[in-house]
Amino acid sequence: MSSTEMNNSGGPSLGGVLPSEQVVFGHSAVMLGIRQKVNKVVGMGVPVLLESEGGTGKEVLARWIHTHSPWNSGPFVKVNCAAIPGELLESELFGFEKGAFTGATHRKPGRVELAQGGTLFLDEIAEIDRALQAKILQFLQDGRFSRIGAQEEQSSQTRVVCATNKNLDEEIDAGRFRRDLYYRINVVQIRLPRLKERLEDIPILAEYFRKHYMNQFGLEREPLSDEMICDLQSFSWPGNIRELSNCIARYVLIGPEAAMVPETPNRHAKAENVSPSRGPVSLKQIARDAIGDMERDLILAALRANHWNRRRAAQDLKISYRALIYKIREAGIGVKKVSSPRQRPGTNPFAAY
Repeated sequence: MSSTEMNNSGGPSLGGVLPSEQVVFGHSAVMLGIRQKVNKVVGMGVPVLLESEGGTGKEVLARWIHTHSPWNSGPFVKVNCAAIPGELLESELFGFEKGAFTGATHRKPGRVELAQGGTLFLDEIAEIDRALQAKILQFLQDGRFSRIGAQEEQSSQTRVVCATNKNLDEEIDAGRFRRDLYYRINVVQIRLPRLKERLEDIPILAEYFRKHYMNQFGLEREPLSDEMICDLQSFSWPGNIRELSNCIARYVLIGPEAAMVPETPNRHAKAENVSPSRGPVSLKQIARDAIGDMERDLILAALRANHWNRRRAAQDLKISYRALIYKIREAGIGVKKVSSPRQRPGTNPFAAY
């Protein structure tokens, strides 16, 4: 990856380390289909539009496209269109001349110019106002632009990749996005799935994040057990891969006693799936099992709320400390001492995926 990468959000994802192809695409059927599509267009200079919810890996895929394209010797320049105020975004994109406006004390090149020979990644493109959309459309049509305050035009040979978490058809109908710009950026459209649509890839992703955070924090942590992986695959992941990344960061920092997911997944068969036709059914046993499951969930919730202090958890549950210890052992809940590892300075434990 080029050493001249730009990123207005503070640095490339995961410290600039691009995950391997296996991590980026996994082995789920939906991601293998995306991989085949990307391989067909990665060497072409046409714009690519990435659509999906937040945290699904749009930037990672954009970087992968750049790294495997003929433009990989040039810079990867990211512009987070939602993070820059609308009145400043034009100057950030196209630059300005000295004296173009109050405070313009020197000439400044824009991101379009800096992306010459590389890839320009316009993240959250739906956040750009319509007036600026017209100028972006003009640049995409002929590769030419003007700095603010300049008389002459310039050209830039740049690969453009756009991303959004909004439905652009709805944005067009609402009058917030230009239809002609949509047609221009939507030559190749790739819709990334939510993490809950590619649960088969969680073991690969979790192992990648475990190694990443062990290296970042300078800690050693055992690979996730089969039960932990089962927990991860039972969760709905509203925050997608970014939420999974944070979850594994907690595991590496705290250990197995950290809450792997915000709530205990239901790993047991629901009542509607129990049918007398499958054999004799003991209602008493079902009731005992259900009560046991509820007790286990309540104990786990109390332990997590009290940072795994068993005495305080027993007080919250209004039972004796000895009774809580007995129930913890009966439920098979492992409670270990929490270490306090030191984080390496200058690192971010929750780098965006």
